[in-house]
Amino acid sequence: MRVNWARPTGLDARAIALLVRQEASTLPRVLPEDHTALLDLLSTERQGALAEATRLRNQIHALLLQLDPEYQAHLRILKSPATLAALENYAAPNGGPLQQARAAAVRRLAQRLRLALTQAEELTNRIRDSAAADFSPLTRLCGVNLLTAGTLAGILGPGHRFATDAQLAAYAGVAPLEASSAGLVRHRLNRGGNRRLNAILYRIALTQARHSVEARAYLDRRVTEGKTRREAIRALKRFIIRAIWRLWQECQPVTSTLVVVKAA
Repeated sequence: MRVNWARPTGLDARAIALLVRQEASTLPRVLPEDHTALLDLLSTERQGALAEATRLRNQIHALLLQLDPEYQAHLRILKSPATLAALENYAAPNGGPLQQARAAAVRRLAQRLRLALTQAEELTNRIRDSAAADFSPLTRLCGVNLLTAGTLAGILGPGHRFATDAQLAAYAGVAPLEASSAGLVRHRLNRGGNRRLNAILYRIALTQARHSVEARAYLDRRVTEGKTRREAIRALKRFIIRAIWRLWQECQPVTSTLVVVKAA
């Protein structure tokens, strides 16, 4: 199928201009990049390094199964320093050419795995240090440590992008979507919004369900009211995003207003 990407016409430009004019007051402001952009870059790079480490561990696991099906008896965790050192010096159990090639591949993959884990740890420390300096109020929320606070800051972006917690909830994909029928009031899953932020909220909700008395009581109450466990978790995520929005306001610098007095 051939797709013809036509250039925007004058009518398209006019329609865009009219939309901007009519919706200007509701559109988010475009602000200059600040240190939150750096945190977003570091968080994305860290996520990529961890994904690369997982992929390398899977490759090593597949090769080790071919070399020694019982390898897990002496190589349990494929990311500990001792295991990485053993893998970097791994020798095949027998001297066949194919087995030797597989052992050499294990050694090379182990070196790349060590590099990926080292970079991920360095990025983690940088994110934590930056979050401790500028976004520590976020850690007052149960389930949010410095690493999570830095990741949240990178996603939320510069300044006051969201005027209300409702705007942030819509951006995160946790704003309730009506799915009621007859006398039954239901809200369905919102699959829109920023999925990275949504995933972070889900992990925070699970942490609070385990360690927060208030969160467990809230979930139990919603289940008693007839909600499913998933619906109760979604409702809890809405409360969490409201708390994040309030704490985020504390992270913003206070802008002083300059009053100019004219001489009489």
